[in-house]
Amino acid sequence: MSRSATPSSLAGPLVVQPLKRRHCAECRTGPLRMLVLEDGTPRCLDCADLGHLMFLPRGDTALTRRSREESALSAVVVRFNRRKGRYERQGVLVEEAGLARAERRCLADAEARRRRRARDARRREREDARFAEAFATEIRRLFPGCPPERARDIAGHASVRGSGRVGRSAAGRALSEGAVTSAVAASVRHLDTPYDELLMSGVPRHEARRRIGAAVEGVLRVWRGGREGGGGVGGGGRPPPPWTLTYVIGSLGHGHRIRTGFSWW
Repeated sequence: MSRSATPSSLAGPLVVQPLKRRHCAECRTGPLRMLVLEDGTPRCLDCADLGHLMFLPRGDTALTRRSREESALSAVVVRFNRRKGRYERQGVLVEEAGLARAERRCLADAEARRRRRARDARRREREDARFAEAFATEIRRLFPGCPPERARDIAGHASVRGSGRVGRSAAGRALSEGAVTSAVAASVRHLDTPYDELLMSGVPRHEARRRIGAAVEGVLRVWRGGREGGGGVGGGGRPPPPWTLTYVIGSLGHGHRIRTGFSWW
């Protein structure tokens, strides 16, 4: 969704928290903390007949759902996330009386919901542990030379729930070869090559990846070959043939340069 586009609401009015200073086109008040766009024109909540509603921030799913159920009129509040390029929910506007009724309902069954959350958390922990184990097993199948402890570390890192990493993608959950290989390559890139140092020295990401690409492939080639512990600084192995990579990552001035090397003998 482009920045200028307004997200559609599934039910009820939509309220926007603007990133820039905006004023109401009708009463000229502002800058507005929240506004409603009508045909692309900003209006304050009072002019949009929503000024009597109370803002309930996101966070308590049960309270939010029940507040909307108890309110004859409600609205979803969103704000544009520049980094992700999309609108995200910030909360809802609900009637004060509806919010009070929802709070009473939540208090009445708070203990039951707490126990349910605890059960769900334990269930997710068991599921996550089984998935991480399956991911590590698949790493060892595709890369028999990868040390078992390293395979478990890679699987645990890639499969963290809510992390957005490759292990939590659809392909990762399906244990596809491409997703598993991507997770292993990412680990090698950060732990067994000067990739992070290159980024810190100002080398663009794509250029840094190009420079260490051969080193990453060397480790993966050895691990695929089945030699235990092969490849990389962390694994302790030595892929053939002997070779050395050295990169200039900084300068002290007067022609003196700092170098970091990534070598196998």
